[in-house]
Amino acid sequence: MQRSFWFTIFGIALAGSAIGQIKKQFTVESTSACDDIKLSLKANSGNCFIKPSKNAEILNVFSNQDEAAYSHNFSKDVKGKTCEVYLNLEESKSEGISQSISTRIFGATEKTSGEKIWKMYLTDTKPYTMELNYGVGNANIDLSGLAIKKLKINTGSANVSIGYPGLENQIDMDTFFIKVDLGSVNVKNLNQSRTRNVIADVGFGNMLLDLGTKPLVSNIIKGSVGAGNLTIILPPSDTPILIKIQDSWLCSVKMVSGMKKIGPNTFVNAAYKKDAPGSLTFDLDVSMGNIIFKEASNP
Repeated sequence: MQRSFWFTIFGIALAGSAIGQIKKQFTVESTSACDDIKLSLKANSGNCFIKPSKNAEILNVFSNQDEAAYSHNFSKDVKGKTCEVYLNLEESKSEGISQSISTRIFGATEKTSGEKIWKMYLTDTKPYTMELNYGVGNANIDLSGLAIKKLKINTGSANVSIGYPGLENQIDMDTFFIKVDLGSVNVKNLNQSRTRNVIADVGFGNMLLDLGTKPLVSNIIKGSVGAGNLTIILPPSDTPILIKIQDSWLCSVKMVSGMKKIGPNTFVNAAYKKDAPGSLTFDLDVSMGNIIFKEASNP
């Protein structure tokens, strides 16, 4: 059984209607029928921002784009007690081939005239399962104080920054999945996510996982690196750490001092004990790329 919930589209620009002016595009309102939210987002280009909000609405979207300049696909349903929201922000209708090529090669910055900006606000009153897909451009994801159950992020050539500059995740997260092909991903304060499982997949791009603070829960970090680079900032030395790495002669692995080899491709620090609370376990595989471990005091 499916029940619709309110979806309000705002087509009225703020005073002036100048090109590049940020205005509300649409809102997905909450309903008592929803206990949690499943949000799927796809953004092909532009600069995308996700931030927490104290508002009750499930999703608020602001942009500097005029409605006639872009198209989007949207759907929403209530299945059981889960509100499923899908939003695909497509390419600008007026974008020429030369502009499209230059954007894909050189990206965009927030100060660039005529750029596409998308600002999205999520409520902190309901838990989310989220899947975010980015093509090119930039994305800045602030998850501070939200309740994220599962998170999946895929980026092609985009540069993505994810972090918890404020409050930690409200609930324990099951899985934090990140995949980068040619772009870059920078995850700050990953331990604030309270995730039990991290899955990191690096193709030809670059990924930074900042685990520099003490873990709030024990978790397992599984990583696969093709020809790219994975940099991991480790927490303080009193955090129990176990590292297992499957490597090849074509790759490079840089370990921090203080790690003791206890078996083939297996390392532990002085604080490690089996089943110790708040421990980190790394299960990594690298083919032609690089894995670099760094200490929190020397990022």
